Amino acid sequence: MSEANPDLRRRLARRHHLIGWWALLVFLSLGIALETLHGLKVGLYLDPPHRMRRLLWTLAHAHGTLLALTHIGFAAGLTQFGRWSEKPLRLASFLLIDALVLLPLGFFLGGAWHTEVDPSVGILLVPVGAGFLLAAVALIAWAASRADTGRR
Repeated sequence: MSEANPDLRRRLARRHHLIGWWALLVFLSLGIALETLHGLKVGLYLDPPHRMRRLLWTLAHAHGTLLALTHIGFAAGLTQFGRWSEKPLRLASFLLIDALVLLPLGFFLGGAWHTEVDPSVGILLVPVGAGFLLAAVALIAWAASRADTGRR
């Protein structure tokens, strides 16, 4: 299997770098919005029947923030280490981006129209996003653990 083009690695590193920082801005803003709802004692967020919403929106914020940092870390290491062929690299990039969208969105939608004890159907995006994340991390770990071929 041939090595991925260094230009492709640089382009994808830049893409994930930008995605990571913009996503970090979005999810930190969501965290500030949640703290504001808490501070203003908004019933839609704090009343006992909305415990599910509070939990799921907190999970959306936390997962989004951590995935944004994951993108930044992936971007930082992509051109520095690991052996990548083109198809697994493109697949890992695609899966990582989809996980960033699906996991937090699933938690957020799950809390948006919940019942007192069950999340809404949007929660079904979470296991899909989690599967994508798991596959992306496996591809990244595999490529990172393979020895570099001495290029530089």
